[in-house]
Amino acid sequence: MPKASEQVQKEKLRLRIRAYDAKLIDSSSRQIIEAIRRQGGEVVGPIPLPTEIRRYTVNRSTFVHKKSREQFEMRVHKRLIDILNPGQKIIESLTDLNLPGGVDVEIKTG
Repeated sequence: MPKASEQVQKEKLRLRIRAYDAKLIDSSSRQIIEAIRRQGGEVVGPIPLPTEIRRYTVNRSTFVHKKSREQFEMRVHKRLIDILNPGQKIIESLTDLNLPGGVDVEIKTG
């Protein structure tokens, strides 16, 4: 039978970061982790998730050169950061962060 202290579930905050540029997402995740550690928080990550690749094929010409096509791709890089036992100071420091444009941060509690 587990002890009472082992049954207490640790509260965590999960940050899911998405960006088109790999260098931008790495610098942003480093900035987030430094802000959390300055407030005395415990961090797990950043965990790299699989890169989502969206490919598009477009006709170069509409009429004569119909078989000539051009291909484009968009890469979406993703990272996952878990914050264990987040306090009010940590949440405030996350909202005050000035992240560059093109970086999307999704926050979930769990």
